[in-house]
Amino acid sequence: MGVQGARPRWSALTKLVVVVGILTFAIYLLTRFREVIPPFILSAILAFILSPLVDRMEARLPIRRGLATALVYLVMFGVLALLLALLIPVLVNQFQVLNIDLQAMILHMERLLGQGVVIAGYPVNLSQAMDQLLTGLRNVLEPVFGQTLGILVDVITSFVWVVFIVVISFYLIKDGRHLRQWIDRQIPQVYQADYLKLKREIYGIWSDFFRGQIVLAVVVSVIFTVVGLIIGLPFALAMAVFAGLMEFIPSLGHGIWLVSAVLLTLFQGSTWLPIPNLVMALIVVGLHIFYQQVDLNYLIPRIIGRRVHLHPLVVILGIVAGAVLAGVLGIVLAAPTIASARVLGRWVRAYLLDQEPWYDQTQASGAE
Repeated sequence: MGVQGARPRWSALTKLVVVVGILTFAIYLLTRFREVIPPFILSAILAFILSPLVDRMEARLPIRRGLATALVYLVMFGVLALLLALLIPVLVNQFQVLNIDLQAMILHMERLLGQGVVIAGYPVNLSQAMDQLLTGLRNVLEPVFGQTLGILVDVITSFVWVVFIVVISFYLIKDGRHLRQWIDRQIPQVYQADYLKLKREIYGIWSDFFRGQIVLAVVVSVIFTVVGLIIGLPFALAMAVFAGLMEFIPSLGHGIWLVSAVLLTLFQGSTWLPIPNLVMALIVVGLHIFYQQVDLNYLIPRIIGRRVHLHPLVVILGIVAGAVLAGVLGIVLAAPTIASARVLGRWVRAYLLDQEPWYDQTQASGAE
């Protein structure tokens, strides 16, 4: 039996063709099965959040990881069921009443606008101008948020997708360690040090964002409930839950809540303070400005950390781009995605300029 010759090496052109072929096939799969992507992302997020709990249970109790994962899910479902049983009836009642009041507010605004005004001797039909404005906004927002709302409703209401999310997240937690080890082995040895640093930085960003965002939403909901009850904010519990949810939309979320609260107080006033509605609205604005300073300078740095800290303009542009590309998930995940891209961009820039990839980052972190 003769000695076999050395294995032939692929030429640069062959490697390029293979890479392009793999990327083309991957893009085709993503396009063909795009309906599965949002539920899979939700599964990965759920697994990412619950993994530390499973790790702690596995370390403290002499049980297998699969059993620890199942116990964590049972506890999670029990807590969710208890919260739903306690909060849902109250929230449903408040949102039903709020919906009726909002309809009355809209009718009142239509009557005011229908009266018309005279500016510099020329009559202005405010109702017609408002209709044109709403039509224009609807034409702009429907292409952006139409698919988003459809995906959100399908994921929430479809039992099949819920089961899919739970099952996939369960196995991601149970076998995630083996999956991470397999990915680690695929990285060339020469890039292992950079890979580990990149992984640590990006993992820290997403960890700070998700776990911190949940804690921040709960803290904000509690604060807004207490303050809302003190000043007599209408539907204090519903508005507090709304404020907590808006924390998942950085920068824009505060503005959305404030506009909603100001409109509500202008028409409803305080539930018990004997003050004019306009004064109540000004109190809400003043308290919200104070809260923003506390949120930016105290809550976010201590609960979420500074890794995800981005300029508000960057976040707003990222939210718009995320809404167009991925709907609700794009809006929520815009900030950590941009922060992760910033880390990768520094690394790529360093190699393009033949610089030390971690020197500038260390200096920047120290300066901050």
